[in-house]
Amino acid sequence: MLQPKRVKYRKVQKGKGNMSGNSHRGHELSNGMFGIKSLEQTFLTSRQIEAARIAATRHMKREGQLWIKVFPDKPITKKPLEVRMGKGKGAPEYFVCVIKPGRIMFEVGGVPMNIAKEALRLAAQKLPVKTKFMVARDFDNA
Repeated sequence: MLQPKRVKYRKVQKGKGNMSGNSHRGHELSNGMFGIKSLEQTFLTSRQIEAARIAATRHMKREGQLWIKVFPDKPITKKPLEVRMGKGKGAPEYFVCVIKPGRIMFEVGGVPMNIAKEALRLAAQKLPVKTKFMVARDFDNA
C-alpha cells in the first residue's frame, strides 16, 4: 500500500477547511487519454486506492498503462478502543489523500475507449466518492 517513506511530522491536524472549494491542481489529464475525476470531497485511504488499482488493471489484462495521480501523505491518528478522554493524541493508524472536487485520480492510456471506460468504472466502484469519466481533448475516435 502507498505511504510516505519519511514524514517531517508524525501527526498532523485534521483540517477539514483544506477540503473546501475545487481542486486547482491535478484537474486536467496529463498522462493518459482517459481518466476519472472526483465530483465530491473526501479522504481517500491507501487501501481504497490499492483496491481501485487492482480492479482497473485486472480488467485491462495488463495492457496499456494506469497512472495513479493521488498519493496518501496525510497521517490519520486513532486512539485505542475503550481508552478514556485526554492523555494526548493517538498514534498514527493509516495515511489518506485529501480529494477535492475536480481532482483527477486515475488515468489510463494505451487501450481502446470501451476497455478504459469499463476499467475505470470498476475502479470507481471501489472509491467512496462520485466520479466522472474524462476523455482527453486531443483524443481522436478513429
